[in-house]
Amino acid sequence: MAADAFDFWLGRWEVAWDEGARGTNEITKVLDDRVILERFDGRPGTELAGMSVSVYDADGELWRQTWVDSQGGYLQFEGNARDGGMELRGEHRGEPRRMVWRDIDDRSLTWLWQRSADGGSSCDRDQVENRDGDQRDLRPACT
Repeated sequence: MAADAFDFWLGRWEVAWDEGARGTNEITKVLDDRVILERFDGRPGTELAGMSVSVYDADGELWRQTWVDSQGGYLQFEGNARDGGMELRGEHRGEPRRMVWRDIDDRSLTWLWQRSADGGSSCDRDQVENRDGDQRDLRPACT
């Protein structure tokens, strides 16, 4: 069911990115289990903290996500389940943004948080989430 497509993300995750930076991400269902609430704490890897709300839009048949953070950031994404994972896309100040969740199992997943300054030909950031502390190094194109 499309409304349950984000359930794989639920739980408390250890987050690793860049060269050994770490933080946590806690994902829960709220508001009669219709909204996915993300609480990200980048410490000690970064001082960034933030949260997102994701909801399945049955009329549009897609997921919508809004992100806000401690640095005044505000981003919007939309997308759907794809190839056994999830893909959300957005744009910020003319730069395409994409998040892809893949390689999903009970203890880990790969979460690629990507942006591009050249229209999607290349990406400048990846992030990996998992429950068991392992980090994977994957750098696919944004397109």
